Amino acid sequence: MKQFTRRAFPWPMLVGIVLIGFILRGPIIAVAPITGILRADLGLTAAEVGLLTSLPVLCFALVTPLASFFVGRGGANFSTTVAIIGVGIGSIVRSSGGVEAAFVGTVIMGGFITIGNVVVPVLIRRDVPPQRVGIVTGAYTSALNVSSMITSLATAPLAEAFGWHVALLAWLGFVVIAAGGWMFAVGPRAAFRFGPVAPLIETGAVDTVVIDTGRIDLRPTSAAEEARRPRTWRSASALLLALAFSGQAFAYYGLTAWFPSILVQELGFTVTAAGSSSSVFQIAAVVGALGVPLLSQRIGVPRTFALVAALWLSCPIGLLLAPSSWLAWGFFGGVAQGGGITIVFMLIVQLAVSGTHARGLSAMIQGTGYALGATAPTLIGAVHDATGAWGAPLAVVGIGTLAFTAAGLAGSLRATRGTRQSVIER
Repeated sequence: MKQFTRRAFPWPMLVGIVLIGFILRGPIIAVAPITGILRADLGLTAAEVGLLTSLPVLCFALVTPLASFFVGRGGANFSTTVAIIGVGIGSIVRSSGGVEAAFVGTVIMGGFITIGNVVVPVLIRRDVPPQRVGIVTGAYTSALNVSSMITSLATAPLAEAFGWHVALLAWLGFVVIAAGGWMFAVGPRAAFRFGPVAPLIETGAVDTVVIDTGRIDLRPTSAAEEARRPRTWRSASALLLALAFSGQAFAYYGLTAWFPSILVQELGFTVTAAGSSSSVFQIAAVVGALGVPLLSQRIGVPRTFALVAALWLSCPIGLLLAPSSWLAWGFFGGVAQGGGITIVFMLIVQLAVSGTHARGLSAMIQGTGYALGATAPTLIGAVHDATGAWGAPLAVVGIGTLAFTAAGLAGSLRATRGTRQSVIER
């Protein structure tokens, strides 16, 4: 299958994708800096407040198959619009009452964010030239982490000044901005049109050849090419990437939920100072998200993955052995988590041979990863409650980074070798 893309870079779509990234992590990460306030006001245990943090991730795992089906039926544009609106509704519900509203609103947010998680790789594959996939993916994952950084920095001060209800509702502003950016990217008519905009292209029923003059030639996919398309669950590369993403998600959500508490209990930080200081874990992710695409072009994906893995491993080990150097470990871990999710998403788009295949890969890898990642905040909180210290919980995080390292290195080697062979065959 040969595919050539438009020479003009789709800047409006890049803006839309980046702004959508702001609503897919930041609003749910906002809970982490105010776990102490929520525990006191709502009477929650450490495991229960960990569940409040992990519920969206659990939704990512459970709802991903339904989200993938919905994206296939509704089309990428309509599904993105629904995701944005749903996150806004969830934000309002979460901030409207007590324990029940907090949990129900969080579940609503998690369900619609899942649609966004699945659809963004489809948008990138559909609308972004192959040579720009790494940069756009890096910009998207940077947006995930910048929004998490902003909420980590600002939620605790807002909660202390106005209460936690207002502090969480404030991030509805991200949703409004994302909606405006998405309307700018595709227009209101396309945003609300149900069904794939170009179904033959999105499903891979035809190959797309875009000539320099702008003429689009559609060639039916041959039976031989159709037969060569990999079965997602039978692909060793996809399974290894799913395991790597599981380790990435587990370590990320575990540290995001409990890093502020570690600073409070181990180093004597105030709640506000801990929330602000722990944001380095989100800030540094921008370095990884934007640096990985550039570095992989120079030294290759497997070597880049090895560097990211080494930084990931240093974070829980460093916090365990030398917690006073938390700033260095938080920075290294932040670079690693931003680079880790970027490189996995790059490999998803690289492995995909059609829009349908991209959707399937995205759903399988993210669904599996988030299923395990969802257990991290609750499990780590429970281990801390049982031991009364942070040594054992950090060791549990270390297991996640080891899984990311081993499976990711093997998966990146297989995926890169497979892509090179596919190019030779074509």
